[in-house]
Amino acid sequence: MQIFTVGGAVRDELLGLPVQDRDFVVVGASPEDMLARGFRPVGKDFPVFLHPETHEEYALARTERKAGHGYKGFTVYAAPDVSLIEDLARRDLTINAIARAQDGTLTDPFNGVGDLRARILRHVGPAFIEDPVRILRLARFAARFTDFSVAPETVELMREMVRSGEADHLVPERVWQELARGLMEARPSRMITVLRDCGALARLLPEVDRLFGVPQRADYHPEVDTGVHVMMALDWSARCGFALPVRFAVLLHDLGKGTTPDTDLPRHPGHEARSVKLVDEVCGRLRPPTECRDLAVLVARYHGDIRRGPELRAGTIATLLERADALRRPERFRQLLDACACDFHGRLGWEDKPLPEPDLFPRALDAARSVDAAAIAASCASTAQIAERLHAARVEAIKKALARPDIDGDAN
Repeated sequence: MQIFTVGGAVRDELLGLPVQDRDFVVVGASPEDMLARGFRPVGKDFPVFLHPETHEEYALARTERKAGHGYKGFTVYAAPDVSLIEDLARRDLTINAIARAQDGTLTDPFNGVGDLRARILRHVGPAFIEDPVRILRLARFAARFTDFSVAPETVELMREMVRSGEADHLVPERVWQELARGLMEARPSRMITVLRDCGALARLLPEVDRLFGVPQRADYHPEVDTGVHVMMALDWSARCGFALPVRFAVLLHDLGKGTTPDTDLPRHPGHEARSVKLVDEVCGRLRPPTECRDLAVLVARYHGDIRRGPELRAGTIATLLERADALRRPERFRQLLDACACDFHGRLGWEDKPLPEPDLFPRALDAARSVDAAAIAASCASTAQIAERLHAARVEAIKKALARPDIDGDAN
């Protein structure tokens, strides 16, 4: 029985990066051998065991044979006669197909070390085409390793997976899982670019794919189309270290611009309402966490109003805060502002441009929340009066906090 460290741990050590998790492959052992040594089985689709003391994962060396569509369409063979090379051959990328023995010796049958040095993401072999999840994984690695390029032959293989319909068998939960991880990488725009280059974006997120080539407003640098703008805003969200709900909302905030009639270009009137509808459709398909969906809807609906904040009247601001549920959910509203800041900075030359009145909405929210709702409710003769009087009090508080004389004209 031999034990090797494999995959990401070896790759990251060779790159001089911190190792988060270690995976091990065991050659020459059976499940009975592992159980006899105190390992606890956890694998459902293939034999994986937890070390009795460290609780790290140890998988028996295995081979995989395509037996159906999608990432579950495989017959797995795990037995003592499966070699280390055979196990490495089933992996996705050469940089993930390197093993380190306990004495430090490397086994690198597919020149993964060379590809690490050359900064290339390259598939191990033709079996790459059998698992559509590998398209998403490679795109995610491109977002993480920002100075790596994708080998041309690997791009062509992914295009063939899309053309053959193999990518259509990706299930929503795996798409969301890989998309969410990619959004949290250093340059998430590279994930979207790789998916677009191979044609997978049009299958998985056609609403985002349609944004490329759609012109922006003339005052937003027309040489940058809407798709590029969204990519710039997305990378800004990563640069700021924002949470997943913010990054997901930024990705989807302008979807409505992809359905703007040609006669309305480049102004995009009403794109916010169209964006909300499309966000609902995307979320219905991918089923992201509720916090991601809710924030994406809010950003799609209100990013235009937030951008126009310095022009809004106190009454309009109060209405926006109420409709966005900012008084009950102030932290979520601050995430809305973060996403809108990414929208602002996602334009050529605007990376260092200061936000106009960046404290406007936080000050307005603090003012609105300072209103004593209980006292107002107690002073009303009927419940029907409460909402009206409470709104009026909030308008007055915002007016005072922002020194705005014009308080009428609530948003519709």
